[in-house]
Amino acid sequence: MARGIYVSAMTQGAGLNLVSLGLADSLYKRADRIGFFRPITPASSPAEDSMVALMRSSFGLTEATARAGMTARDARALLIAGERDEIDARSVALFGEIARECDIVLVEGTNLSGQDAAVEFDLNSRLANNLGCHVVGVVSGRGRTIDEAADAVDVARRSLQAENVSILAMLVNRVEPPDVDAVMAAIRPGSTRRPVYVIPEIPSLGLPSVVEMQKTLGLAPVTGPEGPARDISGVKVASMEGGNFLSVLDDGNLVIVSGDRSDAILAATASAMTPQFPVPSAMILTNGLTPNPLVTRLLTHAAFPVFVTAADTFTTTRAVVQVQGELSTGQPRKVAAALGAWHRRVDGSELLARLDLPRPEKMTPLRFLHGLIERARSQRRHIVLPEGTDPRILHAAEILHRRDVCDLTLLGSEAEARDVAAREGVDLSGITVIDPATSELRERFAEEYARLRAHKGVDVARAREVMLDGSYFGTMMVQLGEVDGMVSGAAHTTANTIRPALEFVKTRPDVRIVSSVFFMLLADRVLVYGDCAVNPEPDEEQLADIALASAQTAEQFGVDPKVAMLSYSTGGSGAGGAVDAVRRATELVRSARPDLAVEGPIQYDAAVNASVAASKLPGSTVAGQATVFVFPDLNTGNNTYKAVQQSSGAVAVGPVLQGLRKPVNDLSRGCTVEDIVNTVAITAIQGQGDTAPATD
Repeated sequence: MARGIYVSAMTQGAGLNLVSLGLADSLYKRADRIGFFRPITPASSPAEDSMVALMRSSFGLTEATARAGMTARDARALLIAGERDEIDARSVALFGEIARECDIVLVEGTNLSGQDAAVEFDLNSRLANNLGCHVVGVVSGRGRTIDEAADAVDVARRSLQAENVSILAMLVNRVEPPDVDAVMAAIRPGSTRRPVYVIPEIPSLGLPSVVEMQKTLGLAPVTGPEGPARDISGVKVASMEGGNFLSVLDDGNLVIVSGDRSDAILAATASAMTPQFPVPSAMILTNGLTPNPLVTRLLTHAAFPVFVTAADTFTTTRAVVQVQGELSTGQPRKVAAALGAWHRRVDGSELLARLDLPRPEKMTPLRFLHGLIERARSQRRHIVLPEGTDPRILHAAEILHRRDVCDLTLLGSEAEARDVAAREGVDLSGITVIDPATSELRERFAEEYARLRAHKGVDVARAREVMLDGSYFGTMMVQLGEVDGMVSGAAHTTANTIRPALEFVKTRPDVRIVSSVFFMLLADRVLVYGDCAVNPEPDEEQLADIALASAQTAEQFGVDPKVAMLSYSTGGSGAGGAVDAVRRATELVRSARPDLAVEGPIQYDAAVNASVAASKLPGSTVAGQATVFVFPDLNTGNNTYKAVQQSSGAVAVGPVLQGLRKPVNDLSRGCTVEDIVNTVAITAIQGQGDTAPATD
C-alpha cells in the first residue's frame, strides 16, 4: 500500500491548506504518483471541496487520486450516534482506493474548531493510525507570544506521542514575520531531534478576492474588466459627498455605494483613471439601482469591476465583511505566496528524505514546469524585464516574487508601471522599477555602449539616446553584471530583443551563431527541438553549431541528449545537396564531441519510432529514442513544432535562446502570464551556469 502523510491541526487556525499545498509541491518532484484525500470535508458535499479542486488543478490529479470523504455534518451525526468506527471504516476504504493508484497519499485532517476541538484531535489521531500515515503536526503561532508558540509545540508533540502516532515533522504556521527567528530559537528539541519548521503569517491569504466576494454574495456584474483576481484590502462605504469620499479611499478598497449616488460613483471611477490616485478593487451598487445612462456609459471604462445587488447598503456591507479569503479557492497570487513561504522556510528534501520514496520515472509537463521553478529558486538569480508597463509582465512579476523564484527589476516609467499595476490589482512590493530616462545608470551604460560600438561610429551622445530603449538598457544591465539575465518580447519583436545582445553581449567563444530550442513537453517525456525560431537557412557548420548548443541546453535542463540530425533521408538511402549538408554537419558534431550520441541524416519517424528505427538504422544508439531534434531549416522546424503542439497536445516552452555569453530570452507577443513565468525561470537557470569572460 502507498505511504501516507497526515497533515493534522494541533491548534485552532493552524492553516492546513498552506501546509498541504507546500507538501504536495515538494512531493510532486519526488514521486510519480501522488494522491490527496480529505476524510472529512467542510464543504456541503464531497464534490464541492475546493481544496480537492485546487490539488487536481495544481498537480494534474484526477477524480480517482484526489477525493474528499464525508461531510463534516455527516461525520458529526455519526459521532453523536456513537458510530465512530463507521467514520474509520469509510475513510480506510476511500484511502485504499486512492492508494492503489499512488506512490504516496497526502491526507489533510480537519481544522480544530470551538468546542469540538478535543473530539476532532482524537478523530484525526485515530484516522492517522488507521490509515498508517506519518503525521505532520501543525501549530498556529497567530496570537501567541514567542514562548507560547514554543510551549504549544511541546504540548502538540506530547499529545501525538500519547496517541502513538508516527511524527514526521512539526510546523508552526502563521507566526508574525518579525518573530520567526525568535520562535525557531525558542523551540526545544524533541526526542527525535528533528527540525521544527516555522512559517510566517501571510496577510494576503486572509484577504478576500473580488472573485470570492462575488461568488459568496452572488453579485451580478454590471461592467468593468475581467482578469486575474484582485484582493480586497478594505471596505469603504460612500456615505459622504464624492470629493470628501476620495480623501478616505485607499488602493484596493471595495467601494459600496447606493446606485443613485452618481457623485461618489464618478469620484471613485475618476480616481482609478488618474495617476497617483487610489484605485478601488471593485464597486458594489446597492438597493438594486444603477446610475443614469450617461454615468453607466462612463462605468464601462472603469479600471475595476462593478456589481449590483438588490440589498441595501447596510446589509451588503455586513455580508461583505464576513467573506473570508481562502487559499483553497486557487487564486494564482495566493497559491504563489503560499508556495513561496513554504519553500523559503521548509527544507522539503530533508523532510521527505525520511520516506525513501521511489524516484520518478516519467517527466510529465507539469513535473518539468514545477522543476523549473525549484531549480531557479535553488540558486537565486536576478532577471530584468524591460517591458515593465505590460500588464502580463506585471502579473508574472508578482507571481514570481511571491513564489520567491528570483529577484526582479522592471524597466519603464515607475509612475506608469505602478499606475498599471494598481489598475490590474497587482502588488509590486519588493520588485524594483527603474526608468532608463532618469536612472543614474544611464550615463555609465552610454559610455560603455559608446566604447563597445566606437568602431561603428557611435559616440556618447548617440549612446545616451540608445539607452532610452528598454531592450538596450536591460541588455547592458546583463552585460555589466547588474543582473543575471533578461526576458523581453511580450510587446516587441524578436529582432528588437536579440539585436542588442548580438551587438555587445556576443556569443560564447565556442559558438558561431545564436540559435534557439523549444522544449516539447509530451505526456511522459521532454523533447528538444532546434532551431525553430532564429536561423532561416543554416549551412552545415551552423547546423552543427545548433546541434551542439541544443545538446548542451538539453543537458542543462535534465534531458539526456540523443541528437537526431533530421532530413528527408535516413542513413545512406538518399542523396542530394540538402542531405549531404546534414551528413557533413553530423560529422562535424561527432568531431567536436565524440562522447555525444548523434545520428544523421535521419527521418523523423526513424528518430522516434523504435520499430521503424529497427528496419532503417538497426543498432543505432539514437534511432527510435532521440531526444534532441535538429531541423534542416527554420521552415521545417517552425512548422513541425507547431504541428506536434496542435495535434498531440504537447506543451511547447520557448523559444529558449542559446549560444550567447549571458542569458537573454525572447517571448512571443501572444505570450500568457504562465509563459512569462516559465521563461523567466529558464533564464534564471541559464544564469546559474558558468559564463564566458567579457570581450569587446
